[in-house]
Order: sequence, then structure tokens, then C-alpha cells
Amino acid sequence: MTDQEPQLAAAAEIRARIDTDKPHSARFWNYFVGGKDHYEVDREIGDHIKEIFPGLADVARTSRQFLGRAVRHLALEQGIRQFLDVGTGLPTADNTHEVAQRVAPDARIVYVDNDPMVLAHARALLTSTPEGRTAYIDADLYKPAAILEAAAQTLDLSRPVALMILNTLGHVADYDEARKLVAHLMSGLPSGSCLVISDSTATSEGMIAASEAYNSSGAVPYHVRSVEEIAGFFEGLDLVEPGVAQVTRWRPDSPGSVVDAYGAVGRKP
Repeated sequence: MTDQEPQLAAAAEIRARIDTDKPHSARFWNYFVGGKDHYEVDREIGDHIKEIFPGLADVARTSRQFLGRAVRHLALEQGIRQFLDVGTGLPTADNTHEVAQRVAPDARIVYVDNDPMVLAHARALLTSTPEGRTAYIDADLYKPAAILEAAAQTLDLSRPVALMILNTLGHVADYDEARKLVAHLMSGLPSGSCLVISDSTATSEGMIAASEAYNSSGAVPYHVRSVEEIAGFFEGLDLVEPGVAQVTRWRPDSPGSVVDAYGAVGRKP
């Protein structure tokens, strides 16, 4: 067996896992943020939803901007140097490690996703400053213990970690289960750790209609929730001002518009 054969076999296995017959949230979202990693089936449902609810493109764009502001806040003001990004999605501009290491070159970032398309692009997420480190875990949100165990190979879980779960929890149909998964992950992190969540919300008829159209496309469903349910994920944590807010109004660089997406940052006492 040549040195390249295991890598070729792994690449073939990844390609076999990619379903191009149905839309997928990572590719669909990539299309909305202006990326290039999507298929015709993703563009078709994307264009259909744009007709139903053009505002979803703003949700995608501004949610990405929220990620950048949250990471900068954590690195600059909270002194966080470790990030666990669960539900990474496809690499675009200003990924978590790029924002964090721009502020703190020694930051360590672990990405977690179980989507084969994301895995195929993982190399783009594994660049790092010489002082810091990045890693990628092919793992499932429904197995939080396995995520923490694998993350411990790169992160020091005795020191504060920022747990990032952006535009992902809507895929967990049962709200109570979603809260338990978040709580399990946070239970493995020490005092001073932070939780960052953002998700699309059922705050307009347009967003609800867009969600229903997406869910009827054959893709893995995404459930938009109320603002109160988003706030519930932060129970027991100290919310960073301004608390649970529209992503455009969470410490904006300029006055933000109205969007159907809310987020927050909470600190573990």
C-alpha cells in the first residue's frame, strides 16, 4: 500500500457520504452567505425561499457578523483563549479561528461537525498561527461526552473555554433535548467559560414560512424557536450585556436592522 492510498480511501469515503439529491443546511447556508460550496439542489431551495422571505439572506449575513463580534469580545474583554465551535458549517470568511487569532495569536480552536462536506473542507479550518492551534473533530452534537473527550486533546478543559453553537440547535427537534445537550457540554467546562448561541427565530410570518418551505424540501428539518426559548439555553449563566438580543443589536459596530435571529453570550459563574 502506498502512502497516499489511505488518504485516497478516506477521501472516497467522504465523497460517498455527500448526498447531492437533497438540500443540506451547511451548503444552503453557504449559498446564502455568498460561498461557493453548494449544489444545484441547495441553490434551488435557496432561490425559492428568497422569493418567500428575502430577509433570510440578511439573517445569514448578520449572524456571521455576530460570530465575529462575539469572538472578539471573548478574546479581548473576557480573556478567552480557547474556543469549541460545535456545528461549524462550511468555511467562509472570518471563521472563528481567524477572528480569535487575529486578536490573540495564541488562541486554540476546536471545530466540531459531522457533515461530510465540512469534513472535506476541514483543511481550510486547520490553519493556525505558530503560537496557537486548531483542530477538527468529526463528531455528533448528540454525543456531547465524546465531543468533550476529543476536544481535551487540544484544549485544556481546566481553563475557560468559549462554547460556540451558532445556527445549529434548530436541528434538534425537541427543545428539552436541545437544552440537555447544551447543559452537558457546559458541565464539562470550568467556571469562567462562556456560551455563545445564535439561531433563527419564529419572530415573523416570513421566517416561519421560510422554515416550513425548507423543512418540506427533504433536508434535515430546522426548527425556528421563540426568543424565550433561545434565552432558556442560558439558564444559570450570567448574560453579557445586552443579553439575548437580535444578532444585529448585540454590541453592533453600527446601528443594526431588524432580523429574525437572536443571540447572546453567557458566562459560567
